[in-house]
Amino acid sequence: MVIQFILTDYVNKLMANAVYDKLDDGTYSGRIPECKGVIAFGSTLRECEDELHSTLEEWILLGLKLAHPLPVIAGIDLNQEPAYEPVEAM
Repeated sequence: MVIQFILTDYVNKLMANAVYDKLDDGTYSGRIPECKGVIAFGSTLRECEDELHSTLEEWILLGLKLAHPLPVIAGIDLNQEPAYEPVEAM
């Protein structure tokens, strides 16, 4: 598997696992089971999906900043220490 845009691929793989429910009042809730606490609500399914996407991105960025363990999805592991290369390598 070739990963070109690691964060985009990571978010897309997680969003593919999203679970949506239609609530009694006609609104929607969405969650991503692998990501504890990532949940969103919306008046429409599309609004819920957009909100869930935004919530997931914020959850990932906060997890990276605070060094929280993030789930490994489709072989993408954001928990690894970054490898630094000298500028001359570019």
